[in-house]
Amino acid sequence: MRESTEQLNEELRIIEKWEKAQKGLWFWEKIGRIPFKLLDKFTPAFIQKKLGVLLDELGSFVQTGGQYLTKEKHVLHKMQIQMPDAVFTSISDIQNVPLSVMKSVSDDLNESSKQLAAIQGASTGIGGVFTLAVDIPILLGLSLKTIQDTAIAYGYNPKVKKERIFIVKCMQFATADTVGKEAILNELSSYSDARESQAMMSQLQGWREVIYTYRDQYGWKKLLQMVPVAGMIFGAFTNRSMIADIGETAGILYRKRRIMERLADRHSNIADAAGK
Repeated sequence: MRESTEQLNEELRIIEKWEKAQKGLWFWEKIGRIPFKLLDKFTPAFIQKKLGVLLDELGSFVQTGGQYLTKEKHVLHKMQIQMPDAVFTSISDIQNVPLSVMKSVSDDLNESSKQLAAIQGASTGIGGVFTLAVDIPILLGLSLKTIQDTAIAYGYNPKVKKERIFIVKCMQFATADTVGKEAILNELSSYSDARESQAMMSQLQGWREVIYTYRDQYGWKKLLQMVPVAGMIFGAFTNRSMIADIGETAGILYRKRRIMERLADRHSNIADAAGK
């Protein structure tokens, strides 16, 4: 059953409250960015090289989707379980699904991603700084998959370049500071507008910023993972926490986008009816 206009507006108010809460940056998050600035001088060359490779890979994702495109069949299957009387053969079939079902599927997928992130963080935390070089690219791929799964759960196709730009912006938001979060929210608020989304596509240098903020986000928390064996505990915790943040951000931003589009459709239909 589709939501009423009042229900959509209430959902929007909840999301806007969440957005305001994101604009505050805790002190520990600020100082958490300092260690990696110092570590640049001491980080082994092979890790620095791996970060450079990530820049190229994320750029490839923006342009073509590359190796990071997720499998939509899995999400469609989850949706089918929630609504057995409906038929889901493509992402477009999801667009009119009730928001409550979209959120349920998205939350389920994100929970699986968090569990996978914890296992992966523990396994790469065994070897300290050396396995950290493996941990970072794997976590990047899992982050992109988490957001793509969320996109599909809300009826958006990550194979479309416009959607991949939105995905990168979600990653930016999850790792940005206060000023960055506010700027990204302003960009995404009118993303459905063709001119605005086209302008965002021209900002492809943004994916480079993602890697640097993505790396800085690790901060002192990832420093603890560099301690062999003990890094298992910290690796599991920090990776799960990071994917949880990314999953929450993607869920909120995609839900807001779907709500705004539904409200715009309602207003358009009312206007058309009045014109007749």
